[in-house]
Amino acid sequence: MLVGMFQQTAFGGMLQDVVERQAIVFRPEPLDTIVERRCKHAWEQAPCPECCETALQTRDDSPRVWCHNCRYGFTYTRNTPFANSGLTPGELLLVFILYADTLLSINQIAQLFDPCYDTVHTQLREGEAAFERGFPLVWERIQHTVEGPTQIDETGSKCSGYKGQSPPRDGLSRGGSGDPGRSRWEGAPGDKLTLVAACRDVLRVVSAEEGSAYDENLGPVIEEAGDLSQPLGEIWTDELPAYQQMDYEHRTVVHDDEYVSDEGIHTNQVECLWSLIEPWLEKFRGLSKPGLEQSVRTYGFVRSLNLVGAPLHGLIDCFALNVFH
Repeated sequence: MLVGMFQQTAFGGMLQDVVERQAIVFRPEPLDTIVERRCKHAWEQAPCPECCETALQTRDDSPRVWCHNCRYGFTYTRNTPFANSGLTPGELLLVFILYADTLLSINQIAQLFDPCYDTVHTQLREGEAAFERGFPLVWERIQHTVEGPTQIDETGSKCSGYKGQSPPRDGLSRGGSGDPGRSRWEGAPGDKLTLVAACRDVLRVVSAEEGSAYDENLGPVIEEAGDLSQPLGEIWTDELPAYQQMDYEHRTVVHDDEYVSDEGIHTNQVECLWSLIEPWLEKFRGLSKPGLEQSVRTYGFVRSLNLVGAPLHGLIDCFALNVFH
């Protein structure tokens, strides 16, 4: 019921009043316990950071992990995004789920927690980067039956490349809107980014590259899809000229004529993904180039976890598992 309410973006403007009236109360303590248990279990299977012996031990009544061999000790959150003083592990999980799986903006999410916006934003971005690094390891464990063709498609997206960076935008001279409020700069030709997605069964891989056409950069997204789905499978694309030049054998549907060819070739999975990801991106009201690529990759991986029905501890492992390898 709570997630359904959060899908309505208009509700975001009333969140502060609703929270102050205690109509919505988050209890992250049960999530704190799950995170601690998962991290401790992972450390028990990992080598000691000091002596490299697999002799780490934990206790239920202590946050410490120590090595039976060299007696080196540390907390179970070591080197994970949970190792911060701004958000508890459970709060970070809640923030990430609200960010990646609803239409709430980071500003609206920050209203639900005591830490300020900057703290929520910083911890969220660090957690997002860790999630992307850990996803391949977790995906290999939880999903082994990806089948069918790999569909490839692209969409155009623009951003200034300067949001939150230097130099700042300077309004109308760089294409900004003259209307009050946030500048709606559309970007110069050299600032365009093209999003490309590879979809195979329940797997969703999204990438962003500079330029208005994805001429020679199809390799990375196809290779990543192949690594995660083992093997890649047959490739289906539309009639974009760049696809005709790629090194991979593929089958094509001409969208000017039909959406599904007589042989059943289509890119409907990716078209569906774009219909979901575009309104999700609108909540940010503009992203820098690095921010856009990280965000869309996150959305694709979270969508994959949802489609495969991964449990909550799968998300936790994505945050933390990579630091144990």
